[in-house]
Amino acid sequence: MALTGRAALLAALGSIPVGILEPGWTGILAVNGPLALACACDFALAAPVRRLVLSRSGDTSARLGETADVTLTITNPTGRLLRARLRDAWPPSSWRPGTEVESSRHRVTIPAGERRRVTTRLRPTRRGDRQADRVTIRSYGPLGLFSRQGTHKVPWTVRVLPPFTSRKHLPSKLARLRELDGRTSVLTRGEGTEFDSLREYVPGDDTRSIDWRATARQSTVAVRTWRPERDRHILLVLDTGRTSAGRVGDIPRLDASLDAALLLAALASRAGDRVDLLAYDRRIRALVQGRSAGDVLPSLVNAMATLEPELVETDARGLTATALRTAPRRSLIVLLTTLDAAPVEQGLLPVLPQLTQRHTVLVASVADPHIARMAQARGDAEAVYEAAAAAQAQRERQRTAEQLRRHGVTVVDATPDDLAPALADAYLALKAAGRL
Repeated sequence: MALTGRAALLAALGSIPVGILEPGWTGILAVNGPLALACACDFALAAPVRRLVLSRSGDTSARLGETADVTLTITNPTGRLLRARLRDAWPPSSWRPGTEVESSRHRVTIPAGERRRVTTRLRPTRRGDRQADRVTIRSYGPLGLFSRQGTHKVPWTVRVLPPFTSRKHLPSKLARLRELDGRTSVLTRGEGTEFDSLREYVPGDDTRSIDWRATARQSTVAVRTWRPERDRHILLVLDTGRTSAGRVGDIPRLDASLDAALLLAALASRAGDRVDLLAYDRRIRALVQGRSAGDVLPSLVNAMATLEPELVETDARGLTATALRTAPRRSLIVLLTTLDAAPVEQGLLPVLPQLTQRHTVLVASVADPHIARMAQARGDAEAVYEAAAAAQAQRERQRTAEQLRRHGVTVVDATPDDLAPALADAYLALKAAGRL
């Protein structure tokens, strides 16, 4: 039993001694007069909280930045009218700052034997699973002098998926893919690796594409056309070690890598290639294999939703061994990791030949745009020192990239906004060159 503000005021005016007992029981220790009788009746007429029946329904997933509506159904099986306020508690990251009170608190009035629904609108600010906490209900009597309060556990989980903001680049990359595949009127010169058809020679065609046998059988010169190979295997490897936790702008490096991986997966699946995912630091954090073209993107999004950077040094040998087991045949291995000198030189470079001797390797890394701005700064002594430090960091990064290229690795180093389209362009360039 809880003493309301109205009852406290009346108690003070009527000189009624009140006190607080154990949690969940706040009441009158000594009373007299008509007010005591009114308070007792008010408490008796308040609907009991613990007998209420609660259930949930609604959204089970939402993309980061979007809303999710979770409906709470309250059934009143008692013989009394329920007048109540309730709080539907969720983790703080389930709302934008300052909106929790408005979104999670509700007033309900439920006649005896009936039910009502209230909807809590979540707008999560982080990826991952958001699990509902307790539902706290305060039931008031008809006079509003006293209230009963209790809590219910009503489990529900909303999975917050990556936002996939790079989806806006997909139409332009698919157009480029159609050009490579010969499905548009634009002809891409040069050879692919898979024979497509014969057509008549036009000035400017590569003479190495002339099919002399077909030419001998007809009156015009025939040339072969090629298309990029299909059904290639692509393994996306996400480094979830400590370097992925660093923030670039407003997001961790890992989130930018996830976005780039999703764009590449969407493009590759449309190109007829098979895409798998491996997330690793010192152990496997996520593994997606053998999905069909229509199912691969939802599977990747679902697996990426719960990935978080681990504050441990990535085991490069373990990562390499796991990647080789996951891709036993020749594949394109796309490693999204750092280009910092120490992790690459001490971890990746010693084991890199194990990957490059069997697979085509592409390393993609998130660059910090703040470093580029620092390198261009001038004006005072502090800015000059910052520019010198930034230039040194850029040179070290370029030197690390050159070391990887000497091992036959394709390197993509771009800012978070540019990483996804740059990685897609690198994939298309490898496909056009027949290196997959």
